Amino acid sequence: MEQVVLVDENDQVTGSMEKMEAHRRGLLHRAFSVVIFNSKGQVLLQKRSKQKYHSGGLWTNTCCSHPQPGEKMESAIRRKLKQEMGFDVPTQFAYKFTYRAEFENKLIENELDHVYVGQFDGDPSVNPAEVSDWRFASLEELQADSKANPNNYTYWFRLILNHKQLAAP
Repeated sequence: MEQVVLVDENDQVTGSMEKMEAHRRGLLHRAFSVVIFNSKGQVLLQKRSKQKYHSGGLWTNTCCSHPQPGEKMESAIRRKLKQEMGFDVPTQFAYKFTYRAEFENKLIENELDHVYVGQFDGDPSVNPAEVSDWRFASLEELQADSKANPNNYTYWFRLILNHKQLAAP
């Protein structure tokens, strides 16, 4: 069973727990969100598979997940980028933030989310179990559309899109 790393508000590890149990209980845990830009400065989006445990069918950042207990953040990011999007590129830390969101299926995301950015100029080879579609779009277009049509985007991606520290590497 997949585990998540439980943390306090200062990102200090307090333990680990099975992923779905942590989401049922709404416990604060470590996560990452990767935003990949192309050389034109456009963001690579993925549309989450409808089979995802929450937020299925919504547009979001290139890749997001959780590091496993004892796994370095960079290793987790590269593992999930390859698994979801079919490519591997170096990324760099941008910032981190905490958010909490409750979903219709009674699951709760309570995450200390580490945001990383990278660059990729190609077509991803997506995993259909994770991703139903993808596209590149400018930050300006995404910021405007996420305000006009918030229900088309994941909660955390809307927060990331409007963060002043988000920029292409």
